[in-house]
Amino acid sequence: MKKYQMLINGEWVNATSGEVRIIKDPGNGQTLATVPEANEKDVAIAVEAARRAFDKGSWRSTSALDRGKLLFKIADGIRAKAAELASLEVQNAGKPLAEAEFDIQDAANCFEFYGGLATKIHGETMQVPANSISYVVREPVGVCAQIIPWNFPLLMAAWKLAPALAAGNTLVLKPSEFTPLTALELGEIILDAGVPPGVVNVVTGVGAQVGSALSIHPSVDKLAFTGGTSTGRKVMSAAAEGLKKVSLELGGKNPNIVFEDANFAAAVDGALFGAFANQGEVCSAGSRLLVQKSIHEKFVKALLEKIPRITVGHGLNPGVKMGAMVSELQMNKVLDYIQIGKEEGAALISGGKRLEEGEYKNGFFIAPTLFDNVKPSMRIAKEEIFGPVLSIIPFETEEEAVQIANDTEYGLAAAVWTQNLQKAHRVVNQIRAGITWVNTYHPTFNEMPWGGYKKSGMGRELGLYGIEAYLEIKQININLDEAPLAWY
Repeated sequence: MKKYQMLINGEWVNATSGEVRIIKDPGNGQTLATVPEANEKDVAIAVEAARRAFDKGSWRSTSALDRGKLLFKIADGIRAKAAELASLEVQNAGKPLAEAEFDIQDAANCFEFYGGLATKIHGETMQVPANSISYVVREPVGVCAQIIPWNFPLLMAAWKLAPALAAGNTLVLKPSEFTPLTALELGEIILDAGVPPGVVNVVTGVGAQVGSALSIHPSVDKLAFTGGTSTGRKVMSAAAEGLKKVSLELGGKNPNIVFEDANFAAAVDGALFGAFANQGEVCSAGSRLLVQKSIHEKFVKALLEKIPRITVGHGLNPGVKMGAMVSELQMNKVLDYIQIGKEEGAALISGGKRLEEGEYKNGFFIAPTLFDNVKPSMRIAKEEIFGPVLSIIPFETEEEAVQIANDTEYGLAAAVWTQNLQKAHRVVNQIRAGITWVNTYHPTFNEMPWGGYKKSGMGRELGLYGIEAYLEIKQININLDEAPLAWY
């Protein structure tokens, strides 16, 4: 069992209280490590370190070229430890190894992408109605507090850290209390790359204490949060109190629309992958499957035929396609929703139960679950479950599909399956969501913006938009007239 410490001001430290949290493998209940259980005092120390590093440290004078080189070194460090990080991600978060391996490589790619962008932060010159040289520059926001979720621990850390560092900010990162291990390992890689003390701080602990303290700290200039919508409201409220900049990537209840003219086999695979990848613990999961009535019966039959191929088990076991829920708390939440679906009258046609015999005995496993003939008004069709539960909703016309798709308080992601190009464009253009796919589900690119409409959040991560979120815009005017103004 490894005893981790927090990264504050370039040093590895325990919580000031001395308290620790035991981290267990959700797939078998085995103890993995202990991590410090920080409190408000630890947060204050970390924020002060970041503030000092930004205001008085060497980071402000580090050139964009050198910042970019540091990000490339971090990417190299991630790749050098890729196998170790992937295994740790599986054991901490419960996901299958193949998915963890992809996430680790994508995290390295993210640091490289923003390493390249560090030298491409451009200003502008403006023509103004005065004898003046007037121009705009972009500068770092300052101290950024970044709070990340438990479903993609290292990847979410990369999404937050890479653009903020490329832009020249300092920061305090708070990983989820459930999955802090790879973020702490990343802290070691960041130190080894040569990032100065205080520029990156990693503080572990529960959101109610650490996240809340970060959100209200007066020395924090920006809050970036990924997680549930209810917590996002609290973060936004705290940001409003201090007039901090804020970006939020929140929940989703995403429609995956299959028309009768779709490539049938591809759509079946896409529906299952959209719903059950990462155990359905994905904000962009295609948890609402809208199927045209003319192919509904055939499509459901094909889904049921393929469900047995989704091997559930510990993520390190060969051939596993779906792992454990991240925690007992999350497992019980999903099981509660399954019960709600049955009580609402949806037809449970597969799964719907905890797996707890044999190899599943000490883990938090739920069978892939399908509900058919779900009404759009049902709670399982409206509320984010964040687990392996797929609600199948039949529809008749294109107009009805669009209406059902948009009948949600969320607007994160959506997909359309059709071989009619005109139909694809028509439907996608009407859907109120920030990320849309045609004839695929889930691909995410560091080069493209990520974020949602409505209660799915505000702002965008990744791409050029991701670095803009960590930059201030400054206007500079140089008067070329030497004569006095002669106003008085």
